Amino acid sequence: MSGKRTTRLPPDQRREQLVGIGLEMLADRSLDELSTDEVARRAGISRGLLFHYFDSKRDFYRAVVSAACDRFTAATEPDGSLEPVAWMRAFIAGFVAYVLEHRQAYLALVRGASGSHPAVTDIVGATRETLARRVCDGQRRLGMPDAPRLALASRAWMAFAEEAVVNWPAEEPGAQDELCAFIESSFVRLLGLPDRPGALTVAQA
Repeated sequence: MSGKRTTRLPPDQRREQLVGIGLEMLADRSLDELSTDEVARRAGISRGLLFHYFDSKRDFYRAVVSAACDRFTAATEPDGSLEPVAWMRAFIAGFVAYVLEHRQAYLALVRGASGSHPAVTDIVGATRETLARRVCDGQRRLGMPDAPRLALASRAWMAFAEEAVVNWPAEEPGAQDELCAFIESSFVRLLGLPDRPGALTVAQA
């Protein structure tokens, strides 16, 4: 028996290791293709032992999705002390950088998880709500007045930004900066134009 298979870890560390392996595997496959057999094999333990740390495959999936969503929300949280325009740009830059670096995992979670695995719908939905609240926060920081349809506009912008990032030709020189500018422009137009056309000038600040 190999040394890897005999390595003992405290329960919290083993659980963290297994979730980490699941996150690594999402880099090149969908949540449907996340095999607990392979996770156990990579960890050097039996599949049965994996379920000593997780109540079920559903529980394991929820742990992996929750960890991925936590990473995503942390990567897109700007420094609250920044000035309004800098705050908005930090939020957009964090969103763009994360999705470009973890494109497959992002697609597996945000686009596929809720449909493929209803058990994680609440986790993905809560993540979307967190980002939508940040969009609303950014709108208010920029001095745009509240509007009855602000929440709807925020979700619409998130859908637009998501589509732009996952389909942008990121391999081209300067693509990331150009993408951030494109998304910033859409932020100001979509969230500011209906209530105050002059808000378009914020993007040039």
